[in-house]
Amino acid sequence: MRAQPQTTRTRHRIRTAPGGYPHPMAGTEDAYTAEPFVPRRGGLPALREAAADCRGCPLHRAATQTVFGAGKASARVMLVGEQPGDQEDRQGKPFVGPAGKLLDRALTDAGIDPADAYVTNAVKHFKFTRAEPRKRRIHKAPTLRETTACGPWLAAELDRVAPELIVVLGATAGKALLGSSFRVTQVRGTVLEEEIHGRPERLVPTVHPSAVLRADDREGAYRGLVSDLEIAARALG
Repeated sequence: MRAQPQTTRTRHRIRTAPGGYPHPMAGTEDAYTAEPFVPRRGGLPALREAAADCRGCPLHRAATQTVFGAGKASARVMLVGEQPGDQEDRQGKPFVGPAGKLLDRALTDAGIDPADAYVTNAVKHFKFTRAEPRKRRIHKAPTLRETTACGPWLAAELDRVAPELIVVLGATAGKALLGSSFRVTQVRGTVLEEEIHGRPERLVPTVHPSAVLRADDREGAYRGLVSDLEIAARALG
């Protein structure tokens, strides 16, 4: 059985939001969750509108805006990355920076039309650091707690889109969907069948396109990404 993210218990009294869920800004980080902000009804537009006001974890404080998923509700494939980057945070759209452009090219080379895919991230706010004020914002990986707090948004997207296949882009997305024991190097390019948020899903894990951009052998890393996406294309049929 695959491992699930663990929630640390606390002895502190936790304030609750409507519906009985822990208040998102209660006095302990263990209580952080986006759950109270996620609407029970409505499609992707309703989710996107509600997500703009999400305060489910501290990441919203420094980010410019929420970066929700993009694409059609009828998309057959959903691609899940880690979190928005600098350009995504500024523009409010996922995968519009260098990694997104590379991903579009890789999808096309693999035989998947980017326009037919729904793209999103496990975390909806840009987490970053910078050495000095006004200096370039440097990506900082979200913690498991932050990823878990944002999980209700991803669960809602999966519910509304109901994709035939999920492409998992990198380790953070994999851990958000498959648990903390996930290792992308062990399962990349394979078709997995797992229950995700109460739904049977098929998934193909691969590296995040930003890893290709950082690779010493960028061309070889790119070919590997395309090869994994070709397996996803065949799985779609």
